[in-house]
Amino acid sequence: MLSRLSIRDIVLIERLDIDFSPGLSVLTGETGAGKSILLDALSLALGARGDASLVRHGAAQGQISAVFDVPRNHPARQILIDNALDDEGDIILRRVQTADGRSRVFVNDQPSSVAMMRDIGRALVEIHGQHDERALVDAAAHRELLDSFGGHIGEARACAQAWRHWRDCEQELARHRARVEAAAREADYLRSAVGELTQLDPQPGEETELADIRNQMMRAEKIAAEINDAQDVLSGPNSPLPQLASLLRRLQRKAGEVPGLLDDVVTSLDEAMLSLDAAQSGVEAALRATEYDPQRLEKAEERLFALRAASRKHNVQVDDLARLRDTMAADLADLDAGEGRLHVLEKQAVAARDAYDGVAASLSGLRQIAAKALREAVMAELPALKLERSEFIVEMMSEPDNRMEEGIDQVEFWVRTNPGTKPGPMMKIASGGELSRFLLALKVALADRGSAPTLVFDEIDTGVGGAVADAIGQRLARLANKVQVLSVTHAPQVAARADTHFLIAKSGSSEQVSTSIAEMDRRSRQEEIARMLAGASITEEARAAAERLLRENSAASL
Repeated sequence: MLSRLSIRDIVLIERLDIDFSPGLSVLTGETGAGKSILLDALSLALGARGDASLVRHGAAQGQISAVFDVPRNHPARQILIDNALDDEGDIILRRVQTADGRSRVFVNDQPSSVAMMRDIGRALVEIHGQHDERALVDAAAHRELLDSFGGHIGEARACAQAWRHWRDCEQELARHRARVEAAAREADYLRSAVGELTQLDPQPGEETELADIRNQMMRAEKIAAEINDAQDVLSGPNSPLPQLASLLRRLQRKAGEVPGLLDDVVTSLDEAMLSLDAAQSGVEAALRATEYDPQRLEKAEERLFALRAASRKHNVQVDDLARLRDTMAADLADLDAGEGRLHVLEKQAVAARDAYDGVAASLSGLRQIAAKALREAVMAELPALKLERSEFIVEMMSEPDNRMEEGIDQVEFWVRTNPGTKPGPMMKIASGGELSRFLLALKVALADRGSAPTLVFDEIDTGVGGAVADAIGQRLARLANKVQVLSVTHAPQVAARADTHFLIAKSGSSEQVSTSIAEMDRRSRQEEIARMLAGASITEEARAAAERLLRENSAASL
């Protein structure tokens, strides 16, 4: 429940601290005293749109803090946990609005966002008024309210879970079908490419090895002619070696006849013969080293060119051809296996859809029962609210083929205000006064099911009086047995039923006006209720009537 509201520098409110209690609290005061400002401030702390005009004139900023005492299992605490915010103790929502239009948000004294504050605020407080579209008039909330009334929130969650499972199965099926279809379109190409690369059988590093062999052979081919020429000179028919050898032998024979004359010549010729022999041996070795097989060169070139052609065709490096072949072969295997997987996923999707259909149909049946019970409960409240000629309808359309996370049902609260007239959505058909009473009847029927722990009713008794106002007061008091109820009212019959009565007043000079709020004791309450009964001039008869109202309601509450 809302336990404390603190307001600083908001419009006419300079400084205000209000402690609220369980039960029914009413706020009364003369027109223009600032009741609407109080609700605007509370709405700002619940995540409503900020506005610089809300800041009190002359102040740099305004601030609103709302403190809530809620149990440990309340949904608002789960929002805190989901957003890594402190969830110990009270929940404190604080909004700072600056005069230049900026706004800051704090949840349990931690900086937060307006969106998160709004989510928490919706879980903590409902504000209902004649034209408040945030409340029960929002058709999007009617299905959930019906589920809360029927007590089948668990079944609704199971339906949502079954829908998500079916959706996941359908999405996985669609993704896999797309992959299979894409692979099927490329199957012929893949089979051809895999066959070609399998036959080619490329090996890592093969291109470099073949290129080296080719280069060596081509270099050998270029120098082989020169080496052959050298061999012809040194070993061929015109080789000087035989003549030099003959000359050396003749000079060696003559050297003994003329000692010392030919020794140097013989030595030089001998060394030359040795060098020429060495050169001849080197040429023969080089010739052997440059020997190559032209067929081997041709085969090496053919293999190298085939590898490079495949590389260009598939737009990959030669060394990546083997990996490409393996990838394509795996894709083919996936295609073959994918057909079988596709059938499995199709069966899973059908089973998930059938499971959802069963859960959704069961939930729809529960909703039909709950719709009838809710209609009867609301209809029972209408006569006392002077809506005895009106009809409340839970309009429910079920479309099994329209599968939604929330089920197959569209739910909206309709009304018929007079016999013979056409029914329609509550927000469109009911007038302002009628709408407020329909909302009250609906909240009474829902009681603490599907309700925030704090309900705020903003002048829902406008335009009614006497027995209708008394019936409204009775129902607000009944609601207050289940949840905390705050009501801004002009009806003395409602004010007399309050557990706590606050008076909102405006004071100050023509230059500076302030709004204040104070909890009243019994004597003050009698005087305020008398004012509400009599108007500006309070008579003794009005005071007696106020006392009578207070006594009757005190006795009724015992």
